[in-house]
Amino acid sequence: MNMLSKVGLVTGATRGIGRATAQHLLNQGFQLAVIGRNADLLEEWKAQGVLALPADVGDASQVDQAVKMVLEHYGRIDAVVNNAGITRDGLLMRMTDDDWESVLNTNLTGVFNVCRAVVRPMLKQRSGKIVNVASVVGISGNAGQVNYAASKAGIIGLTKSLAKEVASRNILVNAVAPGYIDTDMTRALTAEQRQLMLQHIPLQRTGKPEDVAKLVGFLVSEDNQYITGQVIRCDGGLMI
Repeated sequence: MNMLSKVGLVTGATRGIGRATAQHLLNQGFQLAVIGRNADLLEEWKAQGVLALPADVGDASQVDQAVKMVLEHYGRIDAVVNNAGITRDGLLMRMTDDDWESVLNTNLTGVFNVCRAVVRPMLKQRSGKIVNVASVVGISGNAGQVNYAASKAGIIGLTKSLAKEVASRNILVNAVAPGYIDTDMTRALTAEQRQLMLQHIPLQRTGKPEDVAKLVGFLVSEDNQYITGQVIRCDGGLMI
């Protein structure tokens, strides 16, 4: 199957890493579907001929409906990138139930919902590639982010387990763990926090969303035939 007939689905594709990844796949010739919650930004994707679907990944019924629409439109799904994520930072002693539950629901349950919805058609076609966007915080932890770190650590465990479940059907499942990437999420940090972070990065600069997008692009491409169950860091050396 040539790349022009490949179908990709990207969640959280309206900004940051998700948007860069979706654009990269589109540039590589994928037929593309995106899921997001920002209606205005979804319209921008539609202008490029992309199937853009409004959905909350934390809602299983919305995810199932979106995946059904992708299958009806394109007939198959070859690559899925689970990128949708939010933060609600704060120290554990001050963290509300809503802060905890909203982050876990979007970041972790959202990945579960999408994976569950796409695995069945991938099993039938005996092929597929799934990339889940985790974070270096899910490996190292980070003060003030127990909810976010827990959600990203959960993604890593989910990725490794699912990779074992579906490998016999030629479905490859991997995670990428970005470090300090220049996105809306990291721009919310104070100047002091940003400077402190840069001191720990051997490359002494932030990453770009496109850096992560290109890594994801390789993992879902035909060039990747033997990498599965891995967590690949894209962090400028932060976690060396």
